[in-house]
Amino acid sequence: MPLSAPDAQPDAQPVPQPASAPALLASESVANLEFKARLLLLFMLALVLGSALYVLYARGAFESTQRLVLVADDSEGVVVGMDMTFSGFPIGRVQRVELAPDGKARIVMDVAAKDAHWLRTSSVFTLVRGIVGAPTLRAYSGLLNDPPLPDGAVRTVLQGDASAEIPQVVFAAKALIDNLSSLTGGNGAVSSTMSNLQRLTYRLNGPGGALTVLLGSEAEAKKFTLTLERTNTLLTRLDGLALKADTQVFGKQGLMPETRASIAQLNTLLGETRASLRKVDAILGDAQVISSNAKDASTDLGALRAEVEANLRKVESLMTEINRKWPFARDAEMKLP
Repeated sequence: MPLSAPDAQPDAQPVPQPASAPALLASESVANLEFKARLLLLFMLALVLGSALYVLYARGAFESTQRLVLVADDSEGVVVGMDMTFSGFPIGRVQRVELAPDGKARIVMDVAAKDAHWLRTSSVFTLVRGIVGAPTLRAYSGLLNDPPLPDGAVRTVLQGDASAEIPQVVFAAKALIDNLSSLTGGNGAVSSTMSNLQRLTYRLNGPGGALTVLLGSEAEAKKFTLTLERTNTLLTRLDGLALKADTQVFGKQGLMPETRASIAQLNTLLGETRASLRKVDAILGDAQVISSNAKDASTDLGALRAEVEANLRKVESLMTEINRKWPFARDAEMKLP
C-alpha cells in the first residue's frame, strides 16, 4: 500500500491568486461600454417620443377642434388626413370616411377652433376632382356676417369632376376632326373655294382685269370700255357747247346784255305810260267836276288817247323784239291797267 507524503492534504482548496492590472482595465471598459449603450438607447427613445409628440402637435392633436360632417354622393379620392382649404389655407382635416345608411358617403372632419370662425351657416363646400392630381376639398364663405357654423353641423358637398367631361370632349373633338376632313377633302368646300379663287386670280390677271370679273365676260368688258370712251367724247362735246352757249348768252355781244337793254327801254316806256295814265285820271276828275269844259276835256282826252296808243304800240314792238332775242320765253302776255 503506497504511503502518502507527510505534507499532503487531500481536501485542501486552491488559494486564489490576485488578478493582474490588464484584466482589471478590461472589465472596467466593458462596464462603461454597457452604460453608454444604455444611455444611447434612452436618448434614442426620448428622441423618438419627442418626434412623435412634435408630429402630433404639428398635426393639431393637442388643439381644440370642431366637428364638421360633409355628405357626398361618393368619396372617391378622399383619404384620411386630407386637408380642407379656405382661401388656399388649410383649416380642417379629414378624420374618417364612412358610409351612411342612405348610401351616401359621410366625410367626418375636424376644423381647428381658431379657424372655425371662417365657416358660416351660408358657407359652401366643394369636392373638385381634376384631371391630374388628387381631389381637393374647399370651403367658401360669401357672407361673413352670417351666424357661425355650429359644432357637428352636416353639410352637403358640391362635387365637380373634370375627368367626367373627357368623353364629351373626345366626342366633340372627333366630330370637329370629321368636319374638318370633309371640308378639306377633294370635294369639300375649301377645295372648291380655292379652285374658284384660283380661277378668279387668273381672270384678274387676264385681259380686262376686274371688269371681266365684274361683268362676266371679256366681250362685256370691251362694251363697257367702249361706252366709257363714248361718254368721255360726249362730255367733251358738251363742255364745248356749254362754253359756246355761255359766250353767246353771257358774253359782251350775247343775248343777256341785249335783253337787259330791252328791259331798260321797257321800263322807260312803262314809266311814260304811267305818266299818261295819271294825266287821264286828272282829266277825268276835271271832267266830273267841271261840266262846262266837257268839250275841251274831250279834245284833250282824244289827244291823250292817241299818245297812250302810241306808247302801247312802242311797248308791243319792244316785247316782240324781246321775244325774238329771248327764245326761251313762251306765250308772253302783257296786261295793261
